[in-house]
Amino acid sequence: MRVAFCTLGCKVNQYETQALERLFAARGHVSVPFEGEADAYIVNSCTVTAVSDKKSRQTVRQARKRASGAVVALCGCYPQTHPGDMDGLPVDVVAGTGDRVRFVELVEEAYAKRRGKITALDDAMKRRAFEPLPAGGLEGRTRAMLKVEDGCVNFCSYCIIPYARGPVRSLSLQDAAAQAEKLAGEGYRELVLTGIEISSWGRDFKDGARLIDLVEAVCAAAPGCRVRLGSLEPRTVTEDFCVRAAKLPNLCPHFHLSMQSGCDATLKRMNRKYDTARFYESVSLLRKRFDAPAVTTDMIVGFPGETEEEFSQSLDFIRRCAFSAMHIFPYSRRPGTPAASMPGQTVKAVREERAGRAAVIAGGMERDYLSQFVGQTVEVLFEEERDGLWRGHTTRYCRVEVRSEEPLHNRLRQVSVTGVGDGYLEGELLNLENR
Repeated sequence: MRVAFCTLGCKVNQYETQALERLFAARGHVSVPFEGEADAYIVNSCTVTAVSDKKSRQTVRQARKRASGAVVALCGCYPQTHPGDMDGLPVDVVAGTGDRVRFVELVEEAYAKRRGKITALDDAMKRRAFEPLPAGGLEGRTRAMLKVEDGCVNFCSYCIIPYARGPVRSLSLQDAAAQAEKLAGEGYRELVLTGIEISSWGRDFKDGARLIDLVEAVCAAAPGCRVRLGSLEPRTVTEDFCVRAAKLPNLCPHFHLSMQSGCDATLKRMNRKYDTARFYESVSLLRKRFDAPAVTTDMIVGFPGETEEEFSQSLDFIRRCAFSAMHIFPYSRRPGTPAASMPGQTVKAVREERAGRAAVIAGGMERDYLSQFVGQTVEVLFEEERDGLWRGHTTRYCRVEVRSEEPLHNRLRQVSVTGVGDGYLEGELLNLENR
């Protein structure tokens, strides 16, 4: 079959789509662009917001219009949490967030037999085993995601994902190290440890294993690769974590700490498991042990009950943390979550206005962070070329752009930073030894 893929949502979904690409390829099928003709269209869906659900439905319908005789298959978080919505969709195969090997077989079955809709959904809350999948993508990628954990038991009041993914399940340390070594051997220059909540890695083993144990093993297994961490909960960042992490030469000094709000009252309504004091402790520990680490975060504005005073507290807190970059989201009401029925729902205009104010502060902090590298030499892993400009990232995930007629894809090169653009560094390629 010619199989086309569309991924909606987070890095875990991106990883799982890459795994599906490999599973299909191993069975003799060929990947083709989603915008063209295919025998099977795979939509890997997201359900983090109601808008995400709408996007999944639209993508399914677009695929059906593109090739009326093709198999259209929907998998991921949306059908897992909203099976009742599937009745009205023009799909041939419906699956959730588990058993991806079986999903491939169901798509093949639908293509061969052309029978009615095939539905294969389990109870995510009953899952207890981590599903191993092939890591890495197909040709042309510089960065490979390595999924080391699935599931979440935090049950934040705005989030439906625990119901879509089930309890915490972890990839074994030995398997993670083996996959890292294999990916390094395939030519990847950077590995990103990802999962639904990687801070909980190992808790299902009940043997005291912690995320830093895994990070050390992966860094040792792929010494020639950069290793980058996915989103972390503040509780992960302790003195011991930082001391051990700082000794790993190939660990990227880029730490994404999940914040959501800089107001303790709002954090409590969100059912987050920390307060601003504990969050700031994590930021301080990272800056104590690493040289100019990139500390990035997420922020939700306009959460139910958030007053102007609470929002002002959040703005003061992000200034204090001086993040290198931020993702700012207006609160999105998610049916099925406790927050959806909370009093004090904010109107769209307020949410958007607050997001704009926060973005101005975030932009200023990002420029301040990037400016410190002007005049310095940085190592860049180059990924793509657009209109004569090659783009790549430093270990701190600062985007860098240089002009070069030399092909730089998947190359690590030294760059002299000459200026700061809008969210990126400008530089000149140095004629130093390549690798």
